[in-house]
Amino acid sequence: MRKRYRTTGITEDDLAAEPYAQFARWFADAVAAAEAGVITEPNAMVLSTADANGLPSSRTVLLKAYDPRGFVFFSNRESRKGRALAANPRASLLFPWHPIARQVIVGGDVTRVSPEETAAYFHSRPHGSQVGAWASEQSSVVGSRAVLEKSYAEMAARWPEGAAVPVPPSWDGFRVEAATVEFWQGRENRLHDRLRYVREADGWSVERLAP
Repeated sequence: MRKRYRTTGITEDDLAAEPYAQFARWFADAVAAAEAGVITEPNAMVLSTADANGLPSSRTVLLKAYDPRGFVFFSNRESRKGRALAANPRASLLFPWHPIARQVIVGGDVTRVSPEETAAYFHSRPHGSQVGAWASEQSSVVGSRAVLEKSYAEMAARWPEGAAVPVPPSWDGFRVEAATVEFWQGRENRLHDRLRYVREADGWSVERLAP
């Protein structure tokens, strides 16, 4: 079940001066690959957190924005991930672009985005998704699918199609402020390229990691 990688590598000279510019290049390649049907959802990323006891957990979320301030996603702060981030506001992100033999791994501190950013994103979502955010207490135990569907029907009756759905009080945006960003390029003979940006007091340094 192994795959031989034969892609072109990446060198230190190929990199942008800072990781967000380099991410923009690779993200554009991933989007192009998605448009060609090679990969799906290029903005899907694995978010890993650890709770107050150090117990790790991972799940897939969607990247909704990025800039030199960090990588942004949205969720319910009462969910497992939200509670973990409240207790231990650090996270790792992994973009698994396996069909094009690339990965990006981000590590850093996590802060909340402004309420204005959260509201703007929430109201950009499809109406059904807005209603669903009210219907589901994310990560809580549900007795059955019927309980969930009943809750959704009640919320949909409260806010029918076309009605303005308020932002749930527990809905939040989170920004991962990168301290490290690794760009991984698959190469043959397991000699993959791994170039990692590390934040310094006066900018970014780059180091090559053994595969």
